[in-house]
Amino acid sequence: MIHGLRIPGAVYYGEDSFIQLKEEATKLGSKPLLISDQPMKDLGYVDKVVELLSSEDIDCVTYLGVDSETKDTHVSEALEILQKNDCDFIIGLGGGSCMDAAKATAVQATNDNALMDYVGNKKSIENAPLPVVAIPTTAGTGSEVTDAFVVTNTKEDIKMMIKQPVITPEVAIVDPILTSTSPAKLTVATGIDALCHSLEAYISKKSHPLTDVLALDSIRLITGSIKDAYQNGENMEARKDMARASMQAGIAFSNSSVCLVHGMSRPIGALFHVPHGISNAMLLAVVLEFTKNHCVEELAHIGRAILDDVDELSDQETADKTISFIKELCRDLDIPNLQSWGISAQEFEQSLEKMAEDALASGSPGNNPIVPTKEEIMELYRIAYSYDYEAVDGTAKKV
Repeated sequence: MIHGLRIPGAVYYGEDSFIQLKEEATKLGSKPLLISDQPMKDLGYVDKVVELLSSEDIDCVTYLGVDSETKDTHVSEALEILQKNDCDFIIGLGGGSCMDAAKATAVQATNDNALMDYVGNKKSIENAPLPVVAIPTTAGTGSEVTDAFVVTNTKEDIKMMIKQPVITPEVAIVDPILTSTSPAKLTVATGIDALCHSLEAYISKKSHPLTDVLALDSIRLITGSIKDAYQNGENMEARKDMARASMQAGIAFSNSSVCLVHGMSRPIGALFHVPHGISNAMLLAVVLEFTKNHCVEELAHIGRAILDDVDELSDQETADKTISFIKELCRDLDIPNLQSWGISAQEFEQSLEKMAEDALASGSPGNNPIVPTKEEIMELYRIAYSYDYEAVDGTAKKV
């Protein structure tokens, strides 16, 4: 069997790698559209990009309307500015929502189909998107290196996951210094997202040796550093580990796949506006417990990479300890369940059937080691609603 890795044409990682934008931008065009958000402007990052490019006589146009979840309205607004100013490439600066907005706008700039037409690969993206330079300021989504993006369809309240090879950014610049201003709660949300990416990439039906190496190292880095990054955002060693892990996890899942956690997470975000990383974390232990008997060996490998004193244990015992460790990690990072987030039990129950159908329609559950039925997904949602993170015995528990 032939395996491969699809990554951006150029990837830069390390402190002060941001300066590489100057060199790469001169290769791509003369008038970029910078897609970002107001917090990036407030932190001075937007001005930093504009000034850097100005030194090369590159005139940068900006769109700062993105928020925590990428919406089709953001893409439409950015596209209008791009077309009005004849921009010839795009820079996505910020978290995953900004980078996803950049990638989606790049597709729409050269193609006439609606984004919904590309969901599930119903249609192929015929024309190459505009080049994208992706610069993350959070360590989590890995969008800077992936061939996919997620955009909320605001009319239908669904998250559209679009994945095709041409979506991969032309350039990724991963500078850990840019993540040092990420607030504690955002650090957790994005960091857990990266952990979900690497865990699901490792247990996915589509995993292979090349993605396994990246995913397992990413899991090791995240579990060893996320609490330090959460508790002390100025810890640059932890920030560097998290930034690298996020990038590696992005490459891993982009070349294998995500699975049931992400499939179930997207409807929660679309309907209840829970941040993507947090909704993943709310589901992670529940889904791993449902799945564990079909990926015991993989979970045991993970456990032996991140846990002490498991060398003499069986695969099943180590897999159970791995799940218990993940539950403890979620507890220590103050991950809420859906009930404590404030979601009405009645509204949640009324939404279950649609959520389960949307989860299955996304295609991600099909990559899980065991593919659940709609009814099983609904029951998993019910368990997750009031999940007890204090129960660290490796079993799902309703409270």
